Amino acid sequence: MPRPKNSAETIQLTLSTTPQVKQLLEELSSSGYYGKNAAETAVILLTEKIRELQSRGQAPAPRYQTTDISPKTSEES
Repeated sequence: MPRPKNSAETIQLTLSTTPQVKQLLEELSSSGYYGKNAAETAVILLTEKIRELQSRGQAPAPRYQTTDISPKTSEES
């Protein structure tokens, strides 16, 4: 079952790499686990690494506003 489309806004970013890295990304994408092509696989792996760095406190946390979605109590209804 395909995953749903990303609802977050995206921007294009151009990266340059070696032919060996591109080949590895293509090989990883052949299973479909890390994406359907080299570019999508690179995005997924980069995102995973950033989250790992954030969890260890080595990268800043995302900067976005959160909204309070806590359920209303019976007193607030």
